[in-house]
Amino acid sequence: MTIALKEADIIARLAHEHGVSESAVRTVLAALRQGGGSMAQFSHDDFGGMSQWSSGMTMVGDMFNDGLKAKLNAIAGELSSYIRDHGEALTPEEMAVSYRSLATRQGSWWREDFGEPSSVGSQNRIRYAVFPERRRLVIDDHGTIQVFDTGDHRISGVSQAQSTDSTLTFVSQQGVVHVSDLRRMDGA
Repeated sequence: MTIALKEADIIARLAHEHGVSESAVRTVLAALRQGGGSMAQFSHDDFGGMSQWSSGMTMVGDMFNDGLKAKLNAIAGELSSYIRDHGEALTPEEMAVSYRSLATRQGSWWREDFGEPSSVGSQNRIRYAVFPERRRLVIDDHGTIQVFDTGDHRISGVSQAQSTDSTLTFVSQQGVVHVSDLRRMDGA
């Protein structure tokens, strides 16, 4: 059996077992490949919109839906093992297509001249996009867009506090980066 046929079988089986569309499973698989097999960030209606997964952390667009989190955790966990066993990852061209697809679903809310983001995400009406080539971080906080200079930080991760202020914290090669520590570039 070829890898493509085996992959199609896995996608169909997971979709059937967990009551989601095959499109949802393919979206998780593509996001996992983009994340090196260990993490995924994507948007799909079957998971309530913007969702993230890594071992030990599952977030879905419908944040308090534990059943949906369990579905994503099971699907992503199995697909992560599949990727690890087969050593498959996205090529840079496939990554660019994946980000363009995600940007289209999100409405390309950042400035076009920033190019393609290396990372995008959203939770609780706060969304962000990271542009390492331009040294910029763009945050849309409940409809207010702010642009920050990331300076020497190469942002590689994000965390969002699930509190009333829903603050974002990023991780770079220099450690934790608080948005309040970055210089605003949008005139404020």
